Amino acid sequence: MALIVLRVVFMAVAIALGFRLALSPLLEGTAGWLTWTAFLGVLAVAVGVLMADVAVRRKRLEAITSVFFGMIIGLFLTYVFQLALSPLLPTSNSWFANWLSLALATIICYSCISILLQTKDDFRFIIPYVEFAKEVKGLKPYVLDTSVVIDGRIADIVETRVIDNQLIMPQFVIAELQAIADSNDKLKRNRGRRGLDILNRLRSDPKVDLMIYDRDLPEFAGQPVDQKLVLLAKHLEGKVVTNDYNLNKVAKLHNVGVINLNDIANSLKPVFLPGEAIDVRIVKPGEESGQGVGYLEDGTMVVIEGGREHLGEQVAAIVTSVLQTSAGRMVFGRFVRPAPPAAM
Repeated sequence: MALIVLRVVFMAVAIALGFRLALSPLLEGTAGWLTWTAFLGVLAVAVGVLMADVAVRRKRLEAITSVFFGMIIGLFLTYVFQLALSPLLPTSNSWFANWLSLALATIICYSCISILLQTKDDFRFIIPYVEFAKEVKGLKPYVLDTSVVIDGRIADIVETRVIDNQLIMPQFVIAELQAIADSNDKLKRNRGRRGLDILNRLRSDPKVDLMIYDRDLPEFAGQPVDQKLVLLAKHLEGKVVTNDYNLNKVAKLHNVGVINLNDIANSLKPVFLPGEAIDVRIVKPGEESGQGVGYLEDGTMVVIEGGREHLGEQVAAIVTSVLQTSAGRMVFGRFVRPAPPAAM
């Protein structure tokens, strides 16, 4: 409601300005069509501003702040340059001085705004004992790895709204996804396209704070993608989200936090205690004599002693032990009897 009132007031002020311009001494004695053109021109500019405001729904506060501070700094520097150049300018040529001031203001303001827009992630406006910095959602931003985007589970996790942190997608990771999607190998090409689809899915969700990081830090020079991810997470004081075991180790060497989706998935699997009964279908023989191997619905591997003779059958077993590894959880059990057929 407040925004509607603001827009109505803005149009009312624009109409008043149009009337004032049409009745100003500047247009006195001119043709009637020129007066109407000036009035309608002011209204057209006002309508254009409103349409642009409505069209751009997601305003970026850092961009607006960069323009604001860029204009202030640019105008201040223009004033300083004018004072410095005033003794050198001819006093008889006032039009030249005015045009020079306008050109200086345009160039300096543009340069200041451009610099602040390109370095807005590092921009800090500091007053003694007070620092005003860009506040991001969550405690730390999460830097996404190529493997975790191709995997796709990150989109499902984000949609549960468990993660409220800002997600950072580096431009060099997008380039790697594009290279995989353009591969001659069909499997790699499908994986790359899946990663790009997952990225578009995250980008189209209005509740996900996803930022494409397209800056190149000086320390990126000559570094592989994994090392760049670690350096970027360290620079942003964030965490790396990955499924890569080696990247996990490298990040920890650099004291960078890591979120491994495989670890999250393993922690959410049901816990089995020794002595519990489970039903599982034996799908292949195990490595040891007499063992049979089956899988639960969540992918947990179950090794059944005495299950080799029941390949392809649903059996009941008693859990004897559970082994937790970096690759996942393994359940060991002992065959009891064939499981009764499921009721139709």
